Parts: sequence; C-alpha cells; structure tokens
Amino acid sequence: MNLPTPRILVTLFLALLAGSIVAQPTPPDPKVPPPAAKQSLNPALPTIWIAGDSTAAAGNPAPIVGWGVPFPSYFDLDKVNVVNRARGGRSSRTFIAEGLWDELMAQVKPGDQVLIQFGHNDGSPVNEDASVPKAKRRSRGSLPGLGDETREIDNIVTGKHEVVHTFGWYVRKMIADVKARGATPTLLSLTVRNYWKNGRIERGSGHYREWDRALASEAGIAFVDLTRQLADELDFRGEQKAAELFVPDHVHPTAAGAELFAAQVVAGLKGLRKAPFGEWLSDKGRAVAADKIGWLNLPEPADPKLPTLMFVGDSTVRNGRGDGAGGQWGWGDFLDGYFDTGKINLVNRAVGGTTGRTFLTLGYWPRARLLLKPGDFVVIQFGTNDGGPINEDASVPPANRRARGSLPGTGEETKDIVNIITGEPEVVHTNGWYLRKFVREAREAGATPVLCSLVPRKIWKDGRIVRSEHGSAEVAREVAAQEKVPFIDLNNLVAERYEELGPAAVDALFADPHTHTSRAGAVAIAGIVARALRNMPGDPLGAYVRASER
Repeated sequence: MNLPTPRILVTLFLALLAGSIVAQPTPPDPKVPPPAAKQSLNPALPTIWIAGDSTAAAGNPAPIVGWGVPFPSYFDLDKVNVVNRARGGRSSRTFIAEGLWDELMAQVKPGDQVLIQFGHNDGSPVNEDASVPKAKRRSRGSLPGLGDETREIDNIVTGKHEVVHTFGWYVRKMIADVKARGATPTLLSLTVRNYWKNGRIERGSGHYREWDRALASEAGIAFVDLTRQLADELDFRGEQKAAELFVPDHVHPTAAGAELFAAQVVAGLKGLRKAPFGEWLSDKGRAVAADKIGWLNLPEPADPKLPTLMFVGDSTVRNGRGDGAGGQWGWGDFLDGYFDTGKINLVNRAVGGTTGRTFLTLGYWPRARLLLKPGDFVVIQFGTNDGGPINEDASVPPANRRARGSLPGTGEETKDIVNIITGEPEVVHTNGWYLRKFVREAREAGATPVLCSLVPRKIWKDGRIVRSEHGSAEVAREVAAQEKVPFIDLNNLVAERYEELGPAAVDALFADPHTHTSRAGAVAIAGIVARALRNMPGDPLGAYVRASER
C-alpha cells in the first residue's frame, strides 16, 4: 500500500483547516430554541404546513408552547399530514433569508395547504446598532407596508450585505411560491398580545393584521382573522382569566393558551368556504364550532383612539361582505363621503339576513358591543326581515328555513320554542324588546344609540311608495320615544325621495326587484342618513363632518 507522503499530509491538513475557517457557521442564537425534530411524512397524503414564529413553533423553552404543537390533534393523521415548520424568533424576512422557507418549499406538493403567519418579529430593527451587545442583536425586521421599497444594509449579525424588503414583499413571495408548487396558501393574522386597556384586549400588533387582509384579498386567497377571533374570545373571558393563558412576557401562550389558539385556528379554517379542512378533521376537530363570521369581513375601528360611528342592521345597511357582490350595496358603506375618517371611525357591522332577534342570538351584537366605548355612536336599523316566521315548519326544506322572526310590538310578551335550525330551546321576544336591549347596552358601554326605521322596499301603490306604517317602522319610533333616543324616520324619508324621483329613476337605484339597492341607491340613502344625523339635537356629530359638507 502506498501511504501519503508527509508533504501531502501537511497540504491536506492546511486545506482542511482553511476550509473549516471559511465555512465556519454563525453561532446559534442562545435565545432562539433549535427546531423541533422533523416529522415523517406519508407522501400519499396531502399535508398542512405551518410557517410562522414562536407563537406557533414547537421547541420553545418552557413554559411557552406554540399553537402548532396541539394543532395536529385536531386532524385525522391517517388522512392528512400536519407539519409544523414555524421557528421561534423569525420574521417573514429571516424565515426566507435563513433558508427555512426554501426547505419547506422543497417538500410542498400539489394539493397541500400552507398556513402563513408572521408579524410579531417584523417590527424589530432592520439592523442593530453596534452598541447593542452581540447576544441581543437580532437584525430581523422587515420594512413596514406593502410596497416595493428596499434598504441595503451590511447585516451586523451575519456580516453579509443584504437588501431588505417590506413585509408585503416577503409575504407576496411566500404566496407566489406556494401557488407555483400547486399548493394553497392561507394567511393568518397574528395571535393577540396580553395587553389590556379599558377592559379590552389589544386587537393586533402594528398594522400586520390589516396588511395580511389586504395581501389575501389582492392574491385571491383565504384569510383567517385569528386576531379578531382570539380578541373576541378573551374579551368575553375577561382580563384575569386571559392572563392564565400567557407566560409573563404577554406574547407567548402556555400549554392552555396554545390549546385555545389552536382551536381558534381550526375554527377559522372550518369557517372558510370551499376549503378542504373539514374533510380531514379528527373527532376533536369536528367538535370545534366553525367561525361563522370570518367570511363576512366585518370591519373594526381603524384607530381605537378615535370615536366610532357604528352601524348595525340587516342587508339594506351592509350586504354580504360589503364588496358589492351581485351589484348589491348597503347604505352603511357610503358615509365616508360625509364624515372625516381622520376624526371618527366608520364601522359597518350590519349583517345580511338578520333581524333584531338573530343579530343577538347569532352573536353579532355581543361582538359589536365589544368594540363600543364611551363617546361612540351606534345607529340601529332592523325590520326588513322581522316579519318572517318565528319558527319554520318541518315541511320547509332545510335550505329554506329561517326561523328569524320576532313577536310584533314593543311589549314584554314571549314565546318558548325549540328552534328548528339550532335544535335548541329559545325564548323569543317582541321586535321592540330586542331594540330596547341594543339601546340600553349601547348606553351601558358609554355610546349614544340612534334608532332608524327600516328603509322601504320599491313597492308602488297609487303613485306612492308603500310605507311600513303599522309594522317595524312604528316599533322603532315607539322604542325611541320610550328610551328617549334620537330617531331617524328612514322609512318615510327615503320613500319621499323615491316619490320625488319617480319610478323610472328609482329603478336604477335597485339591484334586485324591490329590496336591495345598487351602489347609486345606497349612496343616495347614505346622504339622507348623514343629513338626519347632522340634524340630531345639539349636533353631536358636527365636529366629525367633512369640511365640504358643512
């Protein structure tokens, strides 16, 4: 055997030494836990992937538990793989820059689902100052916003030159990469932080939630507003009970918190329309109630520091998702032409198909009330659907069952039923009882309630629009008088305007035969509402009116 000469051995040793110096990796960040062991995959099954930060990650230091840890238990793992690739300490930028995203993408295949949730760390410094101790340097922040701005840096952590992009740029890249693999991306807004003010938990850190919503809309993909779901749930529980779900740093969940967060992710996914997640659920997952309001895209105050003018009602106030589907719009979406949104939030929480009764029983009013604070205003308009059946007969096909009507009048009469839709017992009250409840609870929250009669349908008789003279309109008037709150006789005001215009012109204001307005019709009614609000005694909204409307 020919052995290598001493000269060759020395040469090899020096080469290896040089290579080890050049290739020496950056020391791991002691504050960031190592990744969890990678799960084995069944290649014959679709996979749900999680890309995110420590609020989802496995491998966090105790007592922190990311929601991605209990998440697989909500699925039947004989039907779908669930793989958690979230990593503590990462932003959208560093998840890509460190190669974690490419590692994930290398395994994604057509038919997979990728859940993307970033933002908690994106607000960190883009590059640390040299005065910051090395152990505390992160240099992980992205530029704010959705644009194409960039910033070139010499990264103090990696020692490399880097072009840093906006949060929107990084998330757009993730969305595009997932689609290119034939898989489906879903954006999740951030988990909430355990910060409270005036008895309400913070609803999102920075603008990442609204940016995620905008990015999902732009890309035509699903968005799960986990921030809203968790904030609603924790507001209902209260500050003391919520504190038990977080470790002392206010951001990271305990095991109990992770379980709640994971269940809310599942609820959000189940609430998506035409998504496959329901087909893959375990018994535990099937027991989670779907989030039924996420698809509605209901707004919240853009600036919590400002007063809010809120609208609640049915589809004549806000139709569907408030995006004009089918050419149908509600008048509550067009008050921004009259009020300065730099001085007051406009929040349209009306939900199509509801009555005063179902707006309460389906949870829309309790969630809207969570957003009210002293100094706010809430405009209440119901009646279009209140005359429907209190409970459907079993002969009515399930798809056509409504069971949403209330008892007529303003009294305290009740009727006990077993609701054919929910299967649960229910005590049904009068139309006026529900309106009184909304008025009183708005006052309890420190807001000013305003009652409106329902807008009229496009039904002509003897040259006049048919009014609701002895029905829901009169109920609203009576309750307003009983509770001594402002009343807008929208039923009569709008009818008078239609009669001024005449049948031909009014036809153009509707998107269906007689109930739902077109954009032009909604704008016209919004103008009537705005003028009526300005005419309230004392002009309490005068300070918030646009200068052009004064």
